[in-house]
Amino acid sequence: MKVTPTAIPDVLVIEPKVFGDARGFFFESFNNKAFDDAVGKHVEFVQDNHSRSVKGVLRGLHYQIEQPQGKLVRAVRGAVFDVAVDIRKSSATFGQWVGAELSDENHKQLWVPPGFAHAFLVLTDSADFLYKTTSYYAPAHERAIAWNDPELGIRWPDTGEDPKLSAKDAAAVPFRSAEVFD
Repeated sequence: MKVTPTAIPDVLVIEPKVFGDARGFFFESFNNKAFDDAVGKHVEFVQDNHSRSVKGVLRGLHYQIEQPQGKLVRAVRGAVFDVAVDIRKSSATFGQWVGAELSDENHKQLWVPPGFAHAFLVLTDSADFLYKTTSYYAPAHERAIAWNDPELGIRWPDTGEDPKLSAKDAAAVPFRSAEVFD
């Protein structure tokens, strides 16, 4: 697999080696040893999640203030624009974001370590989005930062319509007033 650090070096784009021919393709979507080697430490995943969303759905910016989750994310059908925001106060990249298009065509994955808020916007008619997490979902500790916070300045792709948000995401707090990590 090919591992590329983003502008925030802790967030990695992972591209598997794809073997394809006229019959289709094959690739190893996860290999614990190769992943650990890529991130430089052992990472244990405890939960796999699968969401399906229609075009224009924006989910996030989510994180858990306790039981923080690292996430290895990918789109297995359709395409999304995936975003990670560094919310670790002690980090040199605090308040910065990176984004990557993940799709069933490019097979890219994004490693979003604990200490980041995460979101994605669906770019195609629909998308199936899979993610492995390093901690269990803990709704009591879940927080959300406004996807369109001007201080963050995330440059979301234009889908031709306003993003479709959950009630929770529509009520998300500004970055300046969000609980963050030390």
